Amino acid sequence: MPSFVFCAYKFLHYLSIGKNASVHTVRNYCMDLDSFKLFFEEQILKIPLEKRSAKLHVSHISPSFEESSFSVEEIDKHALRSYLAAVSARSTTKKSVLRKLSTLRSLFKYLLKEKLLSVNPLDEIDTPKQDKRLPHPLNFAQVMRLMEQPDTTTYLGLRDRTVMELLYSSALRISELCGLNRADFDPKAGRLRLMGKGKKERYVPITQTALSHLSAYLDHSERWLDTDEHKAEKDAQAIFLNKWGTRITVRSLDRLFKGYLLKSGLSGKITPHTIRHTIATHWLEKGMDLKTIQLLLGHASLETTTIYTQVSSRLKREVYEKTHPMNLKSSGKR
Repeated sequence: MPSFVFCAYKFLHYLSIGKNASVHTVRNYCMDLDSFKLFFEEQILKIPLEKRSAKLHVSHISPSFEESSFSVEEIDKHALRSYLAAVSARSTTKKSVLRKLSTLRSLFKYLLKEKLLSVNPLDEIDTPKQDKRLPHPLNFAQVMRLMEQPDTTTYLGLRDRTVMELLYSSALRISELCGLNRADFDPKAGRLRLMGKGKKERYVPITQTALSHLSAYLDHSERWLDTDEHKAEKDAQAIFLNKWGTRITVRSLDRLFKGYLLKSGLSGKITPHTIRHTIATHWLEKGMDLKTIQLLLGHASLETTTIYTQVSSRLKREVYEKTHPMNLKSSGKR
């Protein structure tokens, strides 16, 4: 019988090589699988700590690795239900439970396909419905207030203002923004090439304001100088650099964003992703059709994009005013 560790590493290898998944994605799958392995050894098999198999780690991915204390055939629906109950008890959101369940479903689906497993133990376990949380967009004045916080007379301040301009200009995901290369920017066409989820490529236009800020940032004289505030460019490909001159990370941008948010005095949970929701809502309110918004956002399904029709209170009011029979009667259109 194939061991769980062998199957887990074979699956992670498939994700990395066969599916070309990002390092971040593979790491998350690895963490979820290790979480299940730890629970099964500790709670189901009652194996003492010193006798448990080694922790799963992305740096050890090898489909020939077989060390494990149990086989995949030992995993049944009772163990899986116990695991999901344990995750649910210690998690603050249902999303965490759903993610771990999704990881196991993907693993077992792969193992069935590879004939490493004969029966899927998750077949009798239903997926709990995820609570739908509507995004809370900002109004235009709030967006402008946030954008005014960086000091654009400095090189790093110009960088941060450019980041905000691009987020609002074209609804970029923060990971897409961090991954931008100079080759992805076409100033003549006024557009960016993005690599979205699932390595799907798309092109998005940018506003003239965002284009001006981006061009000024890329051509800034301090980009190639060591100063008291930052180091010279060390990554000639990356558009956005940190103070060390290398590609900026999602974590760094999140931290910078929180600082500007605090400085702005705006309240509520506002993140870079809030700006993406905000411009999508504003596009809809200004009359852009859902299909175009879907393409700009890089959504695989139009159903995902329709959430913005539920978000906009202004749009709801306009539709209400235009379609209510009493309003039509008073205007003579009934």
